[in-house]
Amino acid sequence: METWGKTMARIRGEINADFLPVTSDRTGFVRDSEEYRAFLKVMEKVMVADVKTVLHRLTVRKEGRKVSKALNEALRRVYRALARNPDLSPFGAIPIAGDEEGIGGGGVVTEKREGNGKEEVKPPNPDIRNGVLPPQKKSRKRRNPLVKKITPNAIVKKVKFGQTGITCCVDSFGENAPEVFSEDTTIYINKDHPLYRKESKKIETHVLNLARLITQEIALMHTTRNPRQAFQRQSKLLKDALIDD
Repeated sequence: METWGKTMARIRGEINADFLPVTSDRTGFVRDSEEYRAFLKVMEKVMVADVKTVLHRLTVRKEGRKVSKALNEALRRVYRALARNPDLSPFGAIPIAGDEEGIGGGGVVTEKREGNGKEEVKPPNPDIRNGVLPPQKKSRKRRNPLVKKITPNAIVKKVKFGQTGITCCVDSFGENAPEVFSEDTTIYINKDHPLYRKESKKIETHVLNLARLITQEIALMHTTRNPRQAFQRQSKLLKDALIDD
């Protein structure tokens, strides 16, 4: 248990093992005995398979509630910043009324809806010859190699911005993986990153760090070749998200 870290302090209990031979001064057990070896073999199974598993599940559940609370607050502030700066939103105009209703749980993979119930009239294609289109090369959709199957402990929140929105997924991707990355409108935040672990110790810095990562990816969703412009967009969104009037 000494290798379990701080969570070891949460363990309390008694073990009745009156069959173990004690030392002559009655301060310990005779470790070089068949009884003690059999006892140790059983207790290793109990502590690892039962106690440690339950303790890990309780710790993850507690951490998940903390991350979910911080992520909700960060998304609420980012939504407010986008509502104040519609020109910086890659999702179009955002309705100001009822901005709290768009935050909630959902799946990680965003679905693309075909059509909106209205028939769209398109101009004729000049490349059509005798009613037949020339053969076109099929474009392959680029996949982010970092995106993997999320773990059962992932925290997922979806926010609707107008007709579209983003999905935020906080999960474990390894210490050497990027701090944050995105695919389409899904933002993946790596909770194994050393900087994330450091900033998540306090609720204030946790919310600030999540807002920083989310606004960074939203700023990059704009098509731009100027990195400074992307930084300026993020700075404006982050200021309006974190600074109250």
